[in-house]
Amino acid sequence: MFNSDSKNGLLQPKPGPLPLASGGLQPPRQIPPTPSQSPFDRSSSASTGTSVIGTDLTILGERITIISANRLQVDGDVRGNVHGKQVVITEEGSVTGTVCAEEIEVRGGVRGAIRAVTVKLHATAKVDGDVTHQNLAIDEGAQFDGRVRRSNDRAELMPVLDPEVIERSRTDTSAQ
Repeated sequence: MFNSDSKNGLLQPKPGPLPLASGGLQPPRQIPPTPSQSPFDRSSSASTGTSVIGTDLTILGERITIISANRLQVDGDVRGNVHGKQVVITEEGSVTGTVCAEEIEVRGGVRGAIRAVTVKLHATAKVDGDVTHQNLAIDEGAQFDGRVRRSNDRAELMPVLDPEVIERSRTDTSAQ
């Protein structure tokens, strides 16, 4: 009834008539071709998509930094630093470490510093740490314990998205 397609590993219907429940034969259906894209193909989704740390994931480690050049959604638990262009921490998500991005939305928990051009703490947010920002919005009901500092220096607020720069700064710090 099905052939294995060695090109993409998917099962394809065998050509020819299909049996009907009444015992007769049905002519084969024409299935329009669909673009084959592996879930691991980064070429198109990475440039415009969202990376997700799922609810079933806990990422931890000494001196770990997660870097996303685009949008990163944290549904799970990260015990380390998060850098991205846009970071969204959902109600299920939490970060223990520094979160740095152009835009940060917090609906879940953050224990650590937040640095961004634009920061939005939703009503469900629980933040324990300092926030450095250019634009800040805090919804009624958000829990926030820390200091707030406005900065017009975009360089101070922008995330470091180059792993080599982060690694060099760690080496420089540990040598002191």
